[in-house]
Parts: sequence; structure tokens; C-alpha cells
Amino acid sequence: MTSTVAFIGLGNMGGPMAGNLVAAGHRVIGYDLFPEAREAAAGRGVEVAETGAAAAAQADVVVTMLPSGRHLIDAYQGELLAAAPAGTLFLDCSTVDVHDARAAADLARAAGHRPVDAPVSGGVVGAEAGTLTFMVGADQPEADAVWPFLEVMGKNLVHCGSSGAGQAAKVCNNMILGVSMIAVSEAFVLGERLGLSHQALYDVAAHSSGQCWALTANCPVPGPVPTSPANRDYQPGFMGALMSKDLGLAVEAIASTGTAARMGPLAAEIYAAYTEDGGARTDFSGIINTIRAGSGDAEPAADRGEEA
Repeated sequence: MTSTVAFIGLGNMGGPMAGNLVAAGHRVIGYDLFPEAREAAAGRGVEVAETGAAAAAQADVVVTMLPSGRHLIDAYQGELLAAAPAGTLFLDCSTVDVHDARAAADLARAAGHRPVDAPVSGGVVGAEAGTLTFMVGADQPEADAVWPFLEVMGKNLVHCGSSGAGQAAKVCNNMILGVSMIAVSEAFVLGERLGLSHQALYDVAAHSSGQCWALTANCPVPGPVPTSPANRDYQPGFMGALMSKDLGLAVEAIASTGTAARMGPLAAEIYAAYTEDGGARTDFSGIINTIRAGSGDAEPAADRGEEA
């Protein structure tokens, strides 16, 4: 059964996600502040509206993919909730803090709508391929209602609990990812300085206790994983600015819960410096170059012709 979907936020992630809904036979009416995003979405078969309210007014489902919790709350209060027909399913796929997710859900319920928070993991590649992981926070009826739409855009769907639980899972997951990418990058730089080739270290770690997604899917050095951003000069992928943002959300959650965490806040500091030093729009795996620079290396040992 096809539906009319309003998709608000048609950027690097939202555009492909909206396109997959079109390909599945849904009518998708989209809006984004940036003309280039609107044009790209139109090329995917999305009908472009003049405003977010105009899109929401025609929708059975309103999907939002926005930069922050403040943007989400403003969009809900500013036009979307009032414009949508009563009982509309509001699916937020942004990454925001748990408090903002729950506040947005409360606003949606008060306006007579059905809220779901479902942040994603998988990056632009996953958005294009329709293989994203969705971490769903909703009551069971809303989770059941949103499932057919998520199945079009993703491969791994997990109902984590009620409102805000999806965001809680996302912040914990991305703290693991940020910490592990730094650890993997440090290991490769150490290996370079010890004379190990990238391939040798990869072959050992990928098949032993060092195995992790940051290594086997998003390897920070070119060669061992041909599809990783390291092979295309660290074009994202998952931008450093987004990792910095997500780790900032983790730090806020750590502080608010009194969790005795040390690695997450340290990773947040490292990625904040990375974004300030020019890594904001490059892939987060480019953190390896910051580690090399801090070690006095401009390039890996193998590229300098040293024994590897």
C-alpha cells in the first residue's frame, strides 16, 4: 500500500532516503532550505514543496532529518505539527539528544499526532543502498505503523523502547564508534612507526581480538578495505563534524546521568579539535592524519619508502 510522505531535510542522508521511498512506490513531497538539495531530490523523483508546511499538509507520514534538536523543535512548533492532518505519523530520523527527542514526542502527541524517533547508522552509503540501521523509540502501535517505511530505507531495525530510546541507543553506539576509530587509527600509526605494512596489521586485527566496524568497514588507511573513504582522500562517508556532534551529545548524556565514563569525553575532545583543524567536512576516519601530525609524521611510513 502506498502513502504520501512529507520528507523535511533532503541533504546527504535525507535525499537518498527519500529517493528510496519514491522507488518503493510512495508519493514523496520534500522540502529543504538549500536549493541544491531540493534539486538533487527532484532528480530522485521527489516532489518539491514551497515550504515544509505545504509538504506536511498532504502527508500520511512526516519524516524529518534535521541538524539538531533545536531545529527539530522549531520545525515542529513553527509549522509542521499545525499543518499536518490529525493523527499523522511523525518519524524523526535526526540525531538529537534524548531530552529533545522526548520533548518533540510530547509536542506531537499534544497536537494529536503519533511520534517516533528513529535515528540511523550506516552513513551515506547505507542511505543510498537502503541498508541503514534504525534505532526506534516509540510505543508499540507507532512502531508497528512506521515499520513498513523503515524497511524501505533500512536493513536492520531495532525497537529500543518508548520515546527517546532510539536516541539513547544512537548516542551509545556512536560513542563506541568514535572511541574505536581513534583506537584503530592510533594502532595504524604505531604500526607504521614500527615498520608494519598496513595490510599486515589489517590481516591480523581483522581476524583477531582487534576486529571492529571501524577497522573492517571504514578502515582509516587506503588499501585493505577498497570501499573505505581512505581510498578517496577521506571524502565522507560520515563527516567529522557529525561525529563531533554525536560525541558532544554523549558527553551531555554522561554528565546528566553521572556516568563514570572517561574515553567518551576524551574522544569528544579529540574530534572537536579535528573539526576545528579542517576535518569538519572530511570523513571521521581522517582522524588518523591528526594522529600522524601529532606524532611528527606527515605521511605513513610505507608512503615514504621505508621498510614495511
